[in-house]
Amino acid sequence: MPERYVTIERNGPLALVRFDRKKNLNAFDSQLILELTDVARSFHDDLDTRAVVLTGSTDYFSAGADLEDLASRNDPNLSDLERRQIFYRGGRLCDAWESMPQITIAAMERLAVGAGVALPLACDWRVMGKSAYLYVPEAKIGLNLQWGALPRLINLVGPARAKRICLLCERMDAQTALNWGLIEEIAADGEAADVAMELARRVAEIPPVAASMIKEAVNSTTTALNRIASYADADQSQLSAATKDAREASDRFNKK
Repeated sequence: MPERYVTIERNGPLALVRFDRKKNLNAFDSQLILELTDVARSFHDDLDTRAVVLTGSTDYFSAGADLEDLASRNDPNLSDLERRQIFYRGGRLCDAWESMPQITIAAMERLAVGAGVALPLACDWRVMGKSAYLYVPEAKIGLNLQWGALPRLINLVGPARAKRICLLCERMDAQTALNWGLIEEIAADGEAADVAMELARRVAEIPPVAASMIKEAVNSTTTALNRIASYADADQSQLSAATKDAREASDRFNKK
């Protein structure tokens, strides 16, 4: 039985979900994706929990997709349908977190890269440690931004800044992320989860039906076209990854 990566700490109407692989800078492999998806779905019919904080290890949030796990998707024994199912796991993970009835808050320390940015974008609010940074390097290796993240990013920062984040692949510090509307709070290093839990405590004091209805109304309004924009993003990723330029760029990136 593999070791579980995800734990849930409950305190009355609040829950803290922590994922920690204790290796590979907390990168997402298939097991972690599936565990976090199951955890999110477990809250969908939970009427007692009002707010959920999602955080990584105490040292870092996540370095993105696990490269070893990505390589396993090229297993020649997989059928095309099986491979497509695997590629869409990340999108289903983010959809599960976005559709949770509770207010969700991502708390990020040190670094959040690629998929480690995509998942927080599916949460309602985000908190970063003062020295943390966000980094979306997909274009450097010839890939599009998937997991349904691109329309969510555009909703938050607008089209021009979304293009800059995705095309220039610049590391974004916490202050810039706050100024651009990607996060709600900056915490002292090591205290992102504490600040997020305080936000969770405050929102849990709001009458529950009103809070749920407001979240649903805002999400319905802002994400109405998201599915149209991203329904094939994993298929696009498979296609772009197969190009000669992408393979060469990926080799250069991985050798750094």
